[in-house]
Amino acid sequence: MVDKAAIARQFIEAIPHAKALGLTLTKMGNGEAEISMPYKAELIGDPRTGVIHGGAVFALLDTCCGSAVMCHPSSPGATATIDLRIDYMRPATPGQSITTHAVCYHITRNVAFVRATAMDEDKDLPVATATGSFTVESR
Repeated sequence: MVDKAAIARQFIEAIPHAKALGLTLTKMGNGEAEISMPYKAELIGDPRTGVIHGGAVFALLDTCCGSAVMCHPSSPGATATIDLRIDYMRPATPGQSITTHAVCYHITRNVAFVRATAMDEDKDLPVATATGSFTVESR
């Protein structure tokens, strides 16, 4: 039996931008993934405020969503982003890591649908939310 979570984990850990962002997979399986990104000075978008750049948050959400698709029981393997909508709710708190949780909630023959939330230590209001569609590899 193929361990989809292990394959997805190896794939994500091999992505150069994931390494540069310091992404760490903390949970993965059955169409759900959780990835955290540490606060790093290189990721600051505005030096006056110390807030992490929105592009880093986007990459975190995108990577987490793809991971959720790859480990979904109905997914045959690799995936790519078709469309990803991000709603930035507030700036992440400087000095805090950001953790993203994604759920692949539906898969058709060709497309997977995912929702995700990015949070810092304030669990009452997300930093950002995402909804997206991803390719499903032909069987």
